[in-house]
Amino acid sequence: MDISNQQRISRWYFGGVASSMAAMVTHPLDLMKVLIQTNTEKMSIMDTTRKIVKEQGVLALYNGISASILRQYTYTLARFGFYTVGAGLVDTKPMSTKVLLAGMSGYVGGLIGAPADLVNVRLQNDVKLPLDQRRNYAHAIDGLVRVVKEEGWPSLFNGASMCAIRGAFMTVGQIAFYEQSKDVLIASGFAQRMDTYIIASIISAIAATALTQPIDVIKTRQMNSKAGEYKGLTDVILKTAVEGPSAFFKGSIPAMTRLGPHTVLLFLSLEFLRTNFGKLPESK
Repeated sequence: MDISNQQRISRWYFGGVASSMAAMVTHPLDLMKVLIQTNTEKMSIMDTTRKIVKEQGVLALYNGISASILRQYTYTLARFGFYTVGAGLVDTKPMSTKVLLAGMSGYVGGLIGAPADLVNVRLQNDVKLPLDQRRNYAHAIDGLVRVVKEEGWPSLFNGASMCAIRGAFMTVGQIAFYEQSKDVLIASGFAQRMDTYIIASIISAIAATALTQPIDVIKTRQMNSKAGEYKGLTDVILKTAVEGPSAFFKGSIPAMTRLGPHTVLLFLSLEFLRTNFGKLPESK
């Protein structure tokens, strides 16, 4: 093993690249998660998949992929980028520092990625709506332009506060728990290789899902709402609560089914980019 490769550190934009690679594989699972969260009927991931494929064909499973990729190059690139830059300025060995830096990075990334996230949710949700109720955005950029024209530019940030909060918790779950788990595993004698990265990424996926699922449900409903449907964030929470506590965890199984593989692929891709194209730390 080339020790110098293991010493390499990620470049600030590797997170966005790695996440877009993972999104190409896991997008159908993300689509199912959004459909289940916005549906008032109880349908399993398999039932939802069969319904969409039967009515609209297999390609409908990739509805909104352009917005998903745009989201990776805004939201994910920003949060991983800020964390990577920050890790070069502060000591991230303590878990508390990892959590603080990840939370701040995720919050900023959530704000930056809110418009892409809004269009992503709407494009995905279109497949379950009657033809006369669909927004029919041609692609992500068309969606952004139409939101500005039809609803005003502030609408691009509808649900941005929830995006930021979710981004903070997601980044703590993913980056902080991944880095800490990897550090513990390596300190315990595990080598820096694929199986170590997979174990650490599974731990981080479980943590991220547990931390973000209630936030994700509220964010998705707020972003997908029509004008006047909700009076504000509190109204979204109260109307969701009427459906019972389990409503806040709607889509947990598809969320983990999607986030697990996505997180594993993301960090495997990130480690590949780091060891092959990363930069060596500057000598002090």
